[in-house]
Amino acid sequence: MKIAIIGGGPGGYVAAIRAAQLGAETTLVEHDKLGGVCLNSGCIPTKALLRSASLYTEAREGAHCGVMAEARLDFARAQEYKAGVVKRLVSGVAGLLSANKVRIISASASLAGGGRIRLRDAEGWRELDFDRIILATGSLPVLPPIPGADLPPCLDSAGALNLDAVPESLLILGGGIIGMEMATLYNALGSQVIVVEMLEDILPMLDGDIAKSVRADLGKKGVRIFTASRVTGIREQEGKAVARVESSQGAWEFSVDKALICVGRKPNIASLNLDGAGIRQERGGIHVNSRLETSLPEVYAIGDCNGLSMLAHAASVQGEIAAENALGESVDFNPASIPSCLYTSPECAGAGLTEEEAKIRGLDYVTGKFPLLANGKALIMNRGKGFIKIIAGRERKEILGAHIVGPRATDLIAEAALAIEMKATVQDVVRTVHAHPTVAEAFREAALVVDQRAIHILNK
Repeated sequence: MKIAIIGGGPGGYVAAIRAAQLGAETTLVEHDKLGGVCLNSGCIPTKALLRSASLYTEAREGAHCGVMAEARLDFARAQEYKAGVVKRLVSGVAGLLSANKVRIISASASLAGGGRIRLRDAEGWRELDFDRIILATGSLPVLPPIPGADLPPCLDSAGALNLDAVPESLLILGGGIIGMEMATLYNALGSQVIVVEMLEDILPMLDGDIAKSVRADLGKKGVRIFTASRVTGIREQEGKAVARVESSQGAWEFSVDKALICVGRKPNIASLNLDGAGIRQERGGIHVNSRLETSLPEVYAIGDCNGLSMLAHAASVQGEIAAENALGESVDFNPASIPSCLYTSPECAGAGLTEEEAKIRGLDYVTGKFPLLANGKALIMNRGKGFIKIIAGRERKEILGAHIVGPRATDLIAEAALAIEMKATVQDVVRTVHAHPTVAEAFREAALVVDQRAIHILNK
């Protein structure tokens, strides 16, 4: 069985490795860098710089626990650290592909029909035949139709990660995950940060309690957030971006060193010749069924290009599933338990239904919310900022969703995802002994709150 994967990001390279494990003759086509956006200009470099920012903040604010320091930021060295992490991980991916005997072709690719793909590289055009094809071409940043959005002081998220110096002022267009992480990063590094979001609130994809917490915390740190507002134009003046912001309350102009445009991402599918190959598209992405098959037999689509869940870990899981299905298995992709993570300070994460989604679906549910101020480990780590919230069915008490703000939230959410995947109940969590002192034991406390039997806070 000959399989081609187009795209070497976290979906594509995982699909290639899994296909090779199952015995396929596997070819991976990537026109740029292995690891895709996530490893090279997204998830990993962002978190590396956030780590530098976190250490810088901790050093400056350590007096309350007896650490006296005069911290100095060396942004060039922070960028070197980030680049080193990226290089090591990309090298690791290349090594894994080689060890699994995956053939790598550096070229652009499109569908030629009938199991054929058309390649273009430095030597010109050629076509190759395959039994199965997996599309894993990822996504691109959306550039809104704002006059001046392409001026030199304007950046996309990749550009914001490769600055030579920390800007004194930064305007962020978009209050989603990328926008809030960038606001956290550059606020911690000393920038004056302004966020403009056209919706009524930031982080509309997360539980409302998380959005309120993040907004309040960033506000206390000096980040100015304007919601229900929009940037209607940008002009350049003396090397700065001057943005006009309008809302129902009026209009303002902000002059900033840099303007970061991160209003969303869209599937990267324009060059694939989908129409010519007869592959159905919907909502801007590639239509797939639960097995990740496209409308063309023996062609699959995974990750951001199908638009189901624009998260690296979702792409990786889809890569495994598509490879297995392409080689004769029958596995369905279930997005119900996929966690979302936000690397603000403190971290945030959610899995399953938000409370807003539970209401929209008309579900009969109850919640349990435990403040981390009552958790010893959280109190030690970040003075107890945050909470753990569980949403459960009222009758059976099955866990429908869980949402966390606090230290290590992005690690703790794995317990919630497992509980949702296993259809666990609140009682299952309560019966599971959690170690002390840990932040994780607060998850059990939140489960106890659902039944109004909390131990470390008063039950209402």
